[in-house]
Amino acid sequence: MAQPVRPAHPLQDNSSTADRTPSVLLLAGTGVGGLVVIGALALWFHYGTQVFFEMIRTGFIACF
Repeated sequence: MAQPVRPAHPLQDNSSTADRTPSVLLLAGTGVGGLVVIGALALWFHYGTQVFFEMIRTGFIACF
């Protein structure tokens, strides 16, 4: 039976960006989430509660 070919030494990522990638992705995700929340609050304060929820409901209906 054939055996899988494995490298003699396991591959390692020694680049300088290897440790920063997860933190950069987390920071970017947090930034986008913060912008969404700020945008929602801005719409709420600008249009009022009833119009805000009506716009959200209409947007969901338009998507589905």
